[in-house]
Amino acid sequence: MQVLIAIGANLPRSLGTDVMGASPLATCEAAVQALREIPGLSVERVSAWYESEAIPASSQPPYVNGVAFGRSFLSPETLLERLHAIEADYGRVRGELNAARTLDLDLIDADGEVRRDGSPVLPHPRAHERAFVLLPLRDVEPDWKHPTLGVTVQELIDRLEPQSIRRLPADAVALP
Repeated sequence: MQVLIAIGANLPRSLGTDVMGASPLATCEAAVQALREIPGLSVERVSAWYESEAIPASSQPPYVNGVAFGRSFLSPETLLERLHAIEADYGRVRGELNAARTLDLDLIDADGEVRRDGSPVLPHPRAHERAFVLLPLRDVEPDWKHPTLGVTVQELIDRLEPQSIRRLPADAVALP
């Protein structure tokens, strides 16, 4: 099945030794490599990286976000478990909703499957409201249609309220 995985971070990595204290950009790039190491998942495309303000607005540092497009034979439940395990490896502590985080991996879509109950809810219930998901999603899958709304990613982008987001240059350096 085709999968879209959102990647984001706004805090330095707090666990491990290879990129401990790494910038959010370095963490996101390392997370892509971790995704590539999941048996049963093939990452085919990764978007550009974007920097955005937290939603809802807060005093948190800006986020770095991107989207990976891949193919998987894992069930959505198993894939989400693997995503959560990577988050934990990168120091993610689940707690307060919309809290700052070292890494956030969200399953946005899994072959257009629609699930309103259980975990994961598909498509991701807030993806269509977030520029930090839609702009990088358009980079990797420009013809994507929202499974329940039936509109293209570009139409969703056109409907967004203004949000603070900028595409990082391709030569952005992921230093700690």
